[in-house]
Amino acid sequence: MGLLTLPWAEPLQSWTDSRLVEVRQRGISRHVVRFVAEGGCLYALKQISEALAEREHRLLRLLEERHIPAVGVRGVVVDRGGHLDPATDAVLVTTFLEYSTSYRSLFSNPRAGPESDKLIDALVQLLVRLHLTGFYWGDCSLSNTLFRLDAGALEAYLVDAETSEHHESLSDGQRTYDVELARENVGGELMDLRAGDLLPEGVDPIEVADSIPRRYRALWDELAQEEVLRPEEQRYRVADRLRRINELGFDADEVELISSGAGYRLRVQTRVAEPGQHKQRLFMRTGLDVQENQARRLLNDIASFRGYLEQKSAHPVPESVAANRWLSEVYDPVVNAIPPSLRGRLAPAEIFHEILLHRWYLSETAGHDVGASAAAQSYYRSVLPDVPEQFTSRDVASASERRIRETSEARDRGDVV
Repeated sequence: MGLLTLPWAEPLQSWTDSRLVEVRQRGISRHVVRFVAEGGCLYALKQISEALAEREHRLLRLLEERHIPAVGVRGVVVDRGGHLDPATDAVLVTTFLEYSTSYRSLFSNPRAGPESDKLIDALVQLLVRLHLTGFYWGDCSLSNTLFRLDAGALEAYLVDAETSEHHESLSDGQRTYDVELARENVGGELMDLRAGDLLPEGVDPIEVADSIPRRYRALWDELAQEEVLRPEEQRYRVADRLRRINELGFDADEVELISSGAGYRLRVQTRVAEPGQHKQRLFMRTGLDVQENQARRLLNDIASFRGYLEQKSAHPVPESVAANRWLSEVYDPVVNAIPPSLRGRLAPAEIFHEILLHRWYLSETAGHDVGASAAAQSYYRSVLPDVPEQFTSRDVASASERRIRETSEARDRGDVV
């Protein structure tokens, strides 16, 4: 029966079910939120009114359809029975975002150092993505966002869509107001971090918050501005504009050249990119399902490995052969060597990416290639232990096993019939 056996008739804050799990890297919420491990998955349960829960469920579904980074929604629980407050009589069920972390964890992690630029850029890109698809966030903040590492970069995921609205398109006024809300919220959150001595030295909360409108305008203009092109530069300038748009994680939905007295006006209708080609290509070659930047990094390593094989054998090596050999001779041995006590700190593909960087650093220092095995062992010894523990499906399985064990022990004592 899974989640159906939870004590839904009781207020969420009074639950004592053994499936409840404490998650350290959770964000701050104005509502009661509990986490439950069930069937090898971890779910976030938020207690709100039925109207708000159904509205947020619809919006999160729409975000998923539009490929906007957001938590996955699984359902809404209503008609819970009991004597519940109408303002909190429903529960929104979403899936926990594996290998994600909150802004507080990022700033308090001594390994990461000042992450304000990466963090704010990721938040701004998420806000632009929402606006391009007609979504008004209404409460853009670091607390309503989770972050995931993707080959050293950060990707922001929307967690709370309670105040969001969806329109055919947004007016300049709606977008500006949303950006101003983000500036105010982020400024307050960073001031709170500074009061708790969690903000690195040199990071000014007001300066960082005030940079949000500027960063937003720069990205929005790159995606939405019109350019005037001379006839002789038309072809390469259009290609260059599309390349820049792709590098920012967006696609061109429509390209229009409008004749004018000064030349041609280039108008590009942009949209959020579909799941990346690197991710799909890596999956087809190796079966590895990773994030886009990670896939790009791994494909580069496969290409390098293929060049090594061709040099060693003195004849061409098909890409499929090189990919299979790379998986069995390079990637799998490195991932399988992760010490058991450190598994789950980062996604395996992110660990492999960091080992590639670590190998480059060690090789530069030594003046020769130190090799993948030596680099991995050095990384596991000196770098990975400093990464904060994350909550993953591996831990969910452990929680489920603990629940089974506790139930069995209770039955042996006669506490369960």
